[in-house]
Amino acid sequence: MSTSRALIGVAAAVATLGLAATGASAYPHERDVGAAGRSCFYVSEWRGWKAPRPDVLYLGINQHEVYRVDLGGAGSYKLQSPGVHLISKVRTGVNICGPLDLDLSVADEHGMAEPLIATGLTRLSDADVAAIPPRYRP
Repeated sequence: MSTSRALIGVAAAVATLGLAATGASAYPHERDVGAAGRSCFYVSEWRGWKAPRPDVLYLGINQHEVYRVDLGGAGSYKLQSPGVHLISKVRTGVNICGPLDLDLSVADEHGMAEPLIATGLTRLSDADVAAIPPRYRP
């Protein structure tokens, strides 16, 4: 076996071991589980949002999952105004695993954006989702 083939084989084995050691999936279509067993979701899976209060967002992920985002400070009263939209900038990759992965702001119909600081990200259980009033479910 040539030296270059041996090096390629060693590199592939090291990469596979690295994925196993970090808990990352070798298959990009599978979700990763972040540090401390937190569940992650892909940015592309985000389907909508609702804000029951200025300091809380509910994110609809895929068909049935809901994540709660706690917002620092007072959050923003704009979140409950008609004609606003949420802006999310991707800065850490395609997975969202914690509040630091979110770069959010809320903008009104005039384009005035206000930054939002995410301090918590929690995947809600089915029972927690069922307890959300229907008008606040994303």
